[in-house]
Amino acid sequence: MAFTQLINAPTHYRLDYPDLALILALVRGGSLARASQLLKVDVSTVFRAVRRLEAALGQQLFEKSRAGYLSTTLAQSLAEQAERAEQALDAARIGVEQGGQVISGTVRLTCTDSVLQGLLLPALAQFMPSYPALTIELSTSNDFANLSRRDADIALRLTRSPPEHLVGRCLAQVSYRVCGSTAYLRTVDAEDLAALTWIAPDDFLPDHPTIAWRRQQWPGVVPGYRCNSMLSVTELVRAGLGVAALPDFLISDGLQSLTGPLQGCDTALWLLTRPDCRALRSVVTLFDELGQALRLIPAS
Repeated sequence: MAFTQLINAPTHYRLDYPDLALILALVRGGSLARASQLLKVDVSTVFRAVRRLEAALGQQLFEKSRAGYLSTTLAQSLAEQAERAEQALDAARIGVEQGGQVISGTVRLTCTDSVLQGLLLPALAQFMPSYPALTIELSTSNDFANLSRRDADIALRLTRSPPEHLVGRCLAQVSYRVCGSTAYLRTVDAEDLAALTWIAPDDFLPDHPTIAWRRQQWPGVVPGYRCNSMLSVTELVRAGLGVAALPDFLISDGLQSLTGPLQGCDTALWLLTRPDCRALRSVVTLFDELGQALRLIPAS
């Protein structure tokens, strides 16, 4: 829509890359001073360039205020185009440096916060430096709606049965064990689980398998803490506030298992995508790299 407006501008001015770079710098910087630093020119040069560009377009790009230069809708739209051009130019430069085609683009990835912390971050640190032109947009969620609504391209999920409309692979088996911090367990009788302070998922995760297990095994236990994510549950356990049923991949130094794998709580780590994403080179590349990095997780 922004370019349609430009075509209809009285002067029929044709934008070029320096114009887009100027707009992007001022949108990012929010002030002439910051934009001049980003562009490595003096403030007066930026000021004159913006005035000339607005005159040529016949439209206002920025509104000056006490807070700085506020971008109009047109400037925001052009800044988004400029970012894509910037990414394409970076990919081209990297391709020249590496002597071949590079993987570029943006891939939207979703997982739970516990999977992000315990599994995904170490994997990304392992292989992402090899893909400097690849951008990942990360979101944390506890359901599959992201892929179904096309809000994400790849999902890492703990589930026994992934939705049939998604495609992917099972990377590892995951089980849960009751754990506590070494410091906390020194202060209590660890043999009497019912007498310990329990930390558990709250109603935000009503179907979590550990909830059903605890209610069946210890119906009289009332958790002293309830959290809306398994990562939060883990952090409270690590802080010495009580015990909880945790997945194997979150049990690390400082935590001690009080039980073996809990019956009925076992699940699996699935790497999933939509069928239409298999035609996208950036998605396929990230999917394969994650599959390679995470399949090395020891099975429970």
